[in-house]
Amino acid sequence: MTVVTFPVVFSLFVLLATSRSAEEPKLKIKPPDRQPVRLFTEEEIAKYDGQEEEHPIYMAVKGVVFDVSTGNEFYAKGAPYNALVGKDATRAVAKMSLDPADLTHDTTGLTESQLESLEDIFNNVYKAKYPIVGYMSYRILKEDGSPREDFKPEDQPHFSIKDEF
Repeated sequence: MTVVTFPVVFSLFVLLATSRSAEEPKLKIKPPDRQPVRLFTEEEIAKYDGQEEEHPIYMAVKGVVFDVSTGNEFYAKGAPYNALVGKDATRAVAKMSLDPADLTHDTTGLTESQLESLEDIFNNVYKAKYPIVGYMSYRILKEDGSPREDFKPEDQPHFSIKDEF
């Protein structure tokens, strides 16, 4: 039987400890590629209306908030579609309208054709071109802040957990 003395064991411990600390720790979990999504109130999204160059430009369609900054030639201050940013412009997108009365998320009274157009633009323009940065709070929460019982992500049309939550 071999007897190992305290100084030998301690020396091995120090040697192993110092050799590990010299190496860079390796992450086992990949850090996220983008910021986590967040909930926006109407007041919060209004801050991202393209009026200040140092801020990103956000707009919501169907309660989904997109960063449309890469399309600043369309959405920045003075650009043709600047009226759509800093708010949920679902109705305006469906109607292809810049009328101030249409700059809302309310889809009441839209025709079947307008709703189909909205779906097409939502999926083939906004979801295809711009990153999702959040959701309008009313899409998920009631006015009192409690969760909507009727909101189930898996039941949302064209919902994909990968790109929407």
